Amino acid sequence: MELKAYLKEKAMLVEERLSQLLPDVTVPPDVIHRAMRYSCLGGGKRLRAILAMEACRAVGKEDSQALEYACAIEMIHAYSLVHDDLPAMDNDDYRRGKLANHKVFGDGVAILAGDALLTLAFETLSRMKGPNCGLVIRLIQEVAVACGSQGLVGGQAVDLQSEGHEVDELTLEYIHRHKTGKLFLAALRGGALIGGANDQQLSAITLYGENLGLAFQITDDILDVAGDIAKLGKVTGADVRKGKSTYVTLLGLEEAKNQAVKCVEQCKRYADGLPNQNILAELAEYVVNRES
Repeated sequence: MELKAYLKEKAMLVEERLSQLLPDVTVPPDVIHRAMRYSCLGGGKRLRAILAMEACRAVGKEDSQALEYACAIEMIHAYSLVHDDLPAMDNDDYRRGKLANHKVFGDGVAILAGDALLTLAFETLSRMKGPNCGLVIRLIQEVAVACGSQGLVGGQAVDLQSEGHEVDELTLEYIHRHKTGKLFLAALRGGALIGGANDQQLSAITLYGENLGLAFQITDDILDVAGDIAKLGKVTGADVRKGKSTYVTLLGLEEAKNQAVKCVEQCKRYADGLPNQNILAELAEYVVNRES
């Protein structure tokens, strides 16, 4: 099956399960549940969820065994976007081609919807039936570290501090590896752990994930300068307007593209030794060639 069709099929599977896991809009308080479903359903490539399932498959298990974990990762991703778009953060009006959550429901409800999505993610992890208790605890720890002050939140904090200031490449890499990369890494490592990865396989998945997360964010920086607004579903040039340093501002457009390609080559190298790595290698190419 062609890669785009395959990814669409997997995304629909994730979407269906997410819809079942999220509280229905008829459940009170309905405004929170409407806001949660608004941002968590009906959009997005489900890339992090697919990576979790593919990491599970890459080490020899059925990808469906990682579906619940994948959905928890998507809830966390949705929460991070809701909060990221808030006026006090990146102050974006649009996400995935529609109004940002706070533009529809207000800042207060958007904050609470993000909080609820994050909390539901951990509830979902705690209810996983496939892995044993010890593995469930390890998965929760993986996700918690990825989300906290040494992961996503820490990256966002440094990103906020850096607005309007020139930063060096090491600081920029820190922001990207934490704000974006840590959740990619948690998705992949968690999926591999569910799949029964041995130490060598988990190490390869980890190195693959570190390079993939960086490639994804470099590509985001490129798209913010050279992307198609209609395909991105949001206004371009936001980083420049906010005074943010990016790989494009630090290295120039062509060198940023070269850095992304180098990361992809590393991804392929680390995926090569896994039992079933074809899709992971293709996904690395997809990340840098995407248009949204």
